[in-house]
Amino acid sequence: MGKVTTLEEIGELVHDGMTIMVGGFMGTGAPDALVGILMDRDIKDITLISSDTALVDTGVGPLVLGRRLKKVIASHIGTNPETGRQMLAGELAVELVPQGTLAERVRAGGAGLGGILTPTGTGTMVADNKQTLTIEGREFLVELPLRADVALLKAHKADKSGNLVYRNSARNFNPLMALAADLVIVQVDEIVETGELDPNIVVTPGVLVDKIICYKESE
Repeated sequence: MGKVTTLEEIGELVHDGMTIMVGGFMGTGAPDALVGILMDRDIKDITLISSDTALVDTGVGPLVLGRRLKKVIASHIGTNPETGRQMLAGELAVELVPQGTLAERVRAGGAGLGGILTPTGTGTMVADNKQTLTIEGREFLVELPLRADVALLKAHKADKSGNLVYRNSARNFNPLMALAADLVIVQVDEIVETGELDPNIVVTPGVLVDKIICYKESE
């Protein structure tokens, strides 16, 4: 089956209550058109896994402002005051995860691991209600893997088989999240024929990608 699709078809694949990973860091490398689909279709009660909640009007920020989220799992929320306001008002559940730990929990989810061991957060509130292990005299937290129903990602270029090339720092969390979701949908600037991409520059292999939409944002 062809992987190249339309925004309309993608809209039929997402629904209320899903756990959704969204790539990007402060909006850079975020799939704005795919986030727009969630907004346009009024998808709600989302558990969002992302690096951050960006700004109010960038990246995943509109999902926060539009109250489409029931929970956020992210490394920081400070640049989006609406996230903090909803959290303090008890309107939004927020799980803050150190950024390296977040990346490794996603990686563990993609690799089928039962979790990771990290010293980050020991002796702090991060460790509350978590299992710890002592190895060679050093304490580690057991952090559980993260997976999602859907990953909405952004790449620079894809071929029709779904092989992906990223642009500079826009790569960020996108390749990791491609490993850790049941359905992987990618927004790209350009689609080329299979075989046109140099295999040496492909970061995410097409076997991980289910759907591709070409949507080049104005620069």
